[in-house]
Amino acid sequence: MRIAIVGGGISGLAAAHRLRTLLGPQADLVLLDPSDRVGGILYTPDLHGEPLDLGAEAFVGRRPEVPALLRELGLEDQLVYPAGRSPLLWAGGAAHAMPARTLMGIPSDAESVRGLVDDETVERIAGESSRPLAWYPDSDVDVHSLVADRFGAQVVERSVDPLLGGVYAGSSRSIGVRAALPTLAAALDEGAPSLTHAVSAALPPPSTTPVFGALRGGYRVLIEALVRSSSVRIVGGTAATRLARATAGWVLDPIGLVDAVVLAAPAPVAARLLRYVAPGAAAAAGGIEVSSSVVVAMALPADTALPDNSGILVATGESLRAKAFTLSSRKWPHLAERPDALVRASFGKFGDDSTLAWPDKALVAAAAEDLATVTGVPIAPKDAVVQRWRGGLAQYAPGHLDRIAEIETAVAECDGLAVAGAYLHGVGVPACVATGDAAARRIVERLPVSTKP
Repeated sequence: MRIAIVGGGISGLAAAHRLRTLLGPQADLVLLDPSDRVGGILYTPDLHGEPLDLGAEAFVGRRPEVPALLRELGLEDQLVYPAGRSPLLWAGGAAHAMPARTLMGIPSDAESVRGLVDDETVERIAGESSRPLAWYPDSDVDVHSLVADRFGAQVVERSVDPLLGGVYAGSSRSIGVRAALPTLAAALDEGAPSLTHAVSAALPPPSTTPVFGALRGGYRVLIEALVRSSSVRIVGGTAATRLARATAGWVLDPIGLVDAVVLAAPAPVAARLLRYVAPGAAAAAGGIEVSSSVVVAMALPADTALPDNSGILVATGESLRAKAFTLSSRKWPHLAERPDALVRASFGKFGDDSTLAWPDKALVAAAAEDLATVTGVPIAPKDAVVQRWRGGLAQYAPGHLDRIAEIETAVAECDGLAVAGAYLHGVGVPACVATGDAAARRIVERLPVSTKP
């Protein structure tokens, strides 16, 4: 029994791990990835001699997938939680506190954004519930169109865009309401008379459970554990070039005949490989656009007077080049124990890949200069590292859920084939783990009884 996994990110590695636990040691698991390393956008190099994540740094702690996987792998002691500080918003050339009771930056009342937006916008929000709302169940629009129409463009630019940019490396114009804000769409579908009412109904109940979690040693601890647990043969520096049906199983070039395939690659790669075996799925996957970004991590002198906040999110239209800063030593207690003050700066948004071409020296200089602007203190990095993420994040545009349904329906008709990845049901690590696990289980369910342990 030979099973190929295309893509060495967390989705593919989670699939390999689950396949091994379900099929036992006799299964021949082969993983292809065009990179020379596995992990995808989970990457933990050293900065100033100690590990620091330069891709995703956290996961949603209220979802069960990552804690459950850590327990399964014996890594429970790696789980850490943030210090509980809130980020700042940089808008209008000044720092503002994060508004309370918002849903991805969409306010539930006008007073929460007073000072962040102008008085005219505050009045617009306050009177929104008295204006008729046109929303049709099962419809979908981009977040900008909905929020700007009801609350005004300043709310989008100064509160919503910074948060969406952090999740998707996109903007409210490239992200659909239904895929990114399902609870809000549900409230509107159920007849909420205004956006104000819908946001209030969609807000999660108060909870003392930490929103986010991370790993003390960085994500490389998890990646290495999954490679060990799955005993997968890794064929690095090798891209899958063609997928075709065979009399028994599949042909995946360049490795040849296999019994089953898990496509855990980004949407553009999945679209190319599905072109001849599931044309409808390929077309749908090809319609999913991706965004690029750059992360600059800096080690600063420990006494650098950084704000007592978890980070700084930058509004649309500001003169800064960076779109966000994570004040890692403020956000994570385990990083505060290190001898340096650690900061991550993020660059790039959907539709603008220009920062990918900037030299490392220019990116580090821009990060330091912009951080000095927003903090008002001199920034003198002791060390820095730059990581470019080309096409790293899928854009969940309007109609995304329909595209995914089309992909999964078409692939379900192909025995021995399953898909996984960040473009399906969420860009976060828990969602990726869930798709990898589900893909592995689907493969095993469809195997002939004689091949199962």
